[in-house]
Amino acid sequence: MAEKPKSMVLGVMAAAVFAGLGRMVVQKIKADKAARENLVTAPLDQETREKISRAVRTPGN
Repeated sequence: MAEKPKSMVLGVMAAAVFAGLGRMVVQKIKADKAARENLVTAPLDQETREKISRAVRTPGN
């Protein structure tokens, strides 16, 4: 009796899922590294500080 050929669909799907997850992890690591390296904060001028202060004190407006 001839053996049934095994389907490769499950193996291909598993490889695609693992490749996709691996790619997402690499992208997340690169994004985190770029965010740490490019952390730039500029000093706020007085007008900007006043706007932020007003917005915080008067919520809902």
